[in-house]
Amino acid sequence: MNEEFITLTIGKQKNIALIAHDGKKQELIEWCKENIEILKKHFLCGTGTTARMITDATNLPVRGYNSGPLGGDQQIGARIVEGKVDFVVFFSDPLTAAPHDPDVKALLRISQVYDIPIALNKASADFMIQSMLMDEMYDHEVINFNKNIADRAKHMEK
Repeated sequence: MNEEFITLTIGKQKNIALIAHDGKKQELIEWCKENIEILKKHFLCGTGTTARMITDATNLPVRGYNSGPLGGDQQIGARIVEGKVDFVVFFSDPLTAAPHDPDVKALLRISQVYDIPIALNKASADFMIQSMLMDEMYDHEVINFNKNIADRAKHMEK
């Protein structure tokens, strides 16, 4: 057994975060409408305005956090760390600067650290949601953070 990593399991019913920059909100809403039959099988959350707009347009229950500039991206990042979000669809706008870009970078980083599937555009979201893994449990390995911290603490004591 490799103690450097631990295995986490993404259940059959996914916890999906739905996020979109202002210029991409309508595109995400249309994507949700196209994939409503799949999405209604899963637990959905999102940043404030996006979550409300998706619910209004689709009647899908989407738990809303704060809007991105008010900490919503960080709230979703925290939920990833807690194991409460295991799939992210984030229609980002690469051509428009956002005042909360550092928060977006932090969300992308924590998604990578925790090996969370993340789609940043419609094509990648289509591939992910149509994957055979959407209806399956999925095991993935992440760094054993407790061991990593303990090892670092031992190293610092020397």
